[in-house]
Amino acid sequence: MSDIIQLLPDSVANQIAAGEVIQRPASVVKELVENALDAGATEIIIHIKDAGKTLVQISDNGCGMSPTDARMAFERHATSKISSASDLFCIRTMGFRGEALASIAAIADVELRTKKTEDEVGTLFHIIGSEVKTQEPVACNNGTSFMVKNLFFNVPARRKFLKANTTELKHIIYEIQRIAIPNPEIKFSLFHNNSPLYELPKSNYRKRIVDVFGKSISQNLVTVEEQTSLLNIFGFVGQPKYARKTMGEQFFFVNGRFMRHHYFHRAVMQAYEKLLPPETFPSYFLFIEIDPANIDINVHPTKTEIKFENDRAIWQIIHASVRESLGKHNVVPSIDFDQSGNINIPVPQKQGDNIIFPDIQINPEYNPFNEQKPETFGGSFTKPSPSEKKNLERWEDLYEGTQLKLKPEEQNTGDFYRNVDLDTQSPGQFSRKKVLQLKQRYILTPVKSGLMVIDQKRAHERILFEKFMEVLKSESVASQQQLFPQTIELNPADSALLENILPDLLSLGFDIREFGKNTFIINGTPGVLDVSSPELIVEKLLEEYKNSPVDARSKAKEQVAISLAKASALDYGSELKPEEIDHLIDNLFACSTPNFSPDGKRVLTIIPLGDIEKSFSK
Repeated sequence: MSDIIQLLPDSVANQIAAGEVIQRPASVVKELVENALDAGATEIIIHIKDAGKTLVQISDNGCGMSPTDARMAFERHATSKISSASDLFCIRTMGFRGEALASIAAIADVELRTKKTEDEVGTLFHIIGSEVKTQEPVACNNGTSFMVKNLFFNVPARRKFLKANTTELKHIIYEIQRIAIPNPEIKFSLFHNNSPLYELPKSNYRKRIVDVFGKSISQNLVTVEEQTSLLNIFGFVGQPKYARKTMGEQFFFVNGRFMRHHYFHRAVMQAYEKLLPPETFPSYFLFIEIDPANIDINVHPTKTEIKFENDRAIWQIIHASVRESLGKHNVVPSIDFDQSGNINIPVPQKQGDNIIFPDIQINPEYNPFNEQKPETFGGSFTKPSPSEKKNLERWEDLYEGTQLKLKPEEQNTGDFYRNVDLDTQSPGQFSRKKVLQLKQRYILTPVKSGLMVIDQKRAHERILFEKFMEVLKSESVASQQQLFPQTIELNPADSALLENILPDLLSLGFDIREFGKNTFIINGTPGVLDVSSPELIVEKLLEEYKNSPVDARSKAKEQVAISLAKASALDYGSELKPEEIDHLIDNLFACSTPNFSPDGKRVLTIIPLGDIEKSFSK
């Protein structure tokens, strides 16, 4: 029998390796921009077309490469960053594995133009699917320019599983944020389909964060700074009152490299203990400087996971640093009391004529001025007068008149409550006396089988979603024009997202127009919404849309409708009047699917009467 084990060709091995290193267009952007940083670039320009599926072009003004280095850069495990195993424990560069360019060249059409400052001409290197097409001299600027076209052209299965352009562009923007924030001394420019998304000039850390996330975050930031023998930590954390319902502004950087670390994330969250509104997440941008010998970056090909030698000690330092910074800025928890201090339980009211007022008895013969001065005993006590003795003997009678006396037919309280029908007559008919709002979050109402508990926010989301879907189906858009149009300024990422979903918002009744760079004017809102702050609704809509899971079965307009319903629904903590609760319940049970919210979460549950009775059986 012949031997069957053989070495794979380099082209096949590179495609396999590309599956780990290059997962989507954002991976190409990350690897090439990191190479530009290692080349000493002070300006990096990124051009993207069709969310990177058609083109990713990265240009920098770094040191450039010689013709030989340009050819060697596409070989597997070829790198200028390390030369021995010991170098792995003192890494300061972004890249070091030597896999990225070989992996990209295996699954795309790559064109490289590079030139060193001391050279008269540069080098053009063209490679498609690991096959070299051209290598020749060319006139070009100092530095390096990569042009990556038709990503995954020879791996159709991988290309088929790429997400929509909106999703892929979102990942590219995230990668740029993670690289741009820890490198404020470098100028970054990002263009998508020739439209500018980011123009980030050289600045400091705080200004860079504001340039990336918008001016509104500036007032949110609290400075963190701590120096220890183990590490130095500095950066910014957000004030609790500006915490968001969704994640997206939480960043750890270790020696200038973005890092994911759930353990350290918990250290920050515990520092905010009892400071945050429920179900919210604070912003934080923390930069850690540590000896490379105490960490291991070579854990995963993406290099976003880092192992620490003293992770428990670092956890304590992070927790204490954040807590101390919040304390210095007088960020203290507020005491959460109920507004009224009482349990708001509706009680059946009876007519005023059922109350018998107390029979007050007086002694007309008593006159305190006619009494003789009592004799003292021991200078401290007095002997009671005869009239006082008489009153003291009748002291129990003083309380008889204050008792609430009921009519005979009302003495049997069991019969009284049995006569009150607490069960719901029919769906959609709820008496005000039969509902209770619990902690401004849940609505309780008795039904024949037990107790129904309704999540008020999810119920409102379901109601609004079905109204929006009716608008989309009927194609009759009703827009409520604003008396004073509102302007909203967004960061570049949110601006690009709003431009992408703007046609769907117009079909739902919004009247939004561009009003300059990253600025929009809101002239009208959907007629089914009662909107007092349209700019706030748009911001919440974008936040929900960015963080909502993408359902391939849902159409784009339906995804927008879901996000808009979640953004427009009443928040937890909203106190509802009895008539508002009745209206909410009536509208909920008029929906086609009242049991679940638009994103599939349970809206209501019924606690069986038997379970309630079991709780009192012992």
